[in-house]
Amino acid sequence: MIYIDPWKLSSSIPADYILITHDHFDHFSLPDITRVRKPTSIIVGPETCRFKVPGTTVIAPTDRLVFPDLTIEAVPAYNKNKNFHPRSRDRVGYIIWIDGFRIYHAGDTDHIPEMKSIQCDIALLPVSGTYVMTAEEAAAAVADIGCTAAIPMHWGDLVGSRSDAEKFKKLASCNVIIPDRIA
Repeated sequence: MIYIDPWKLSSSIPADYILITHDHFDHFSLPDITRVRKPTSIIVGPETCRFKVPGTTVIAPTDRLVFPDLTIEAVPAYNKNKNFHPRSRDRVGYIIWIDGFRIYHAGDTDHIPEMKSIQCDIALLPVSGTYVMTAEEAAAAVADIGCTAAIPMHWGDLVGSRSDAEKFKKLASCNVIIPDRIA
């Protein structure tokens, strides 16, 4: 089981991997991490998480970790014209290679130039526009990434609404799957 930024979990299935994109409360929830962590869980996150969860493997953009069952690559995640997620903080998104698929979780980011070098099968992209890219920008990111499927995220809780996800679905040039809620 892989969790990325576990927060407000309804499940307590033990984690094999816990990946943290950055240390904002809605991405780094120590109670949720503790809930699913088992003694053998591998926790990966940027430098800002190192001392908050003992045993965290620190990762920075462009770093790659290879495990027997998957490979994890950190990619940049930042805002271009907002101050919520500055590039200098080395916040990350992840590309996960597992079972022949590449899954990209963008983290909290705008549509950034580095996305042109990301190749994946499935992309999880934020669409709410407040702290991250808008639905329109996420659709443009899909064109850069070239994924075959996308899942809109960062909507339906603190910011964004289902209408952001629906707008993304209309604009994206790939199959879009809208879950009931994904923050």
